[in-house]
Amino acid sequence: MAKKVVATLQTGATRNFTKCIKMVKSDKSDAYIFKEEVVNNEHIKDFFAE
Repeated sequence: MAKKVVATLQTGATRNFTKCIKMVKSDKSDAYIFKEEVVNNEHIKDFFAE
């Protein structure tokens, strides 16, 4: 029988990053756009404070 390979994303240094999604209002069209970024866990508050 073949072994099933399972990928884990929570190993080593990858635990230190989080994908953050912020909703920002556009100046031109007054519509909302989403700003996505992969941020180090120590800089999450800085990302949302911008």
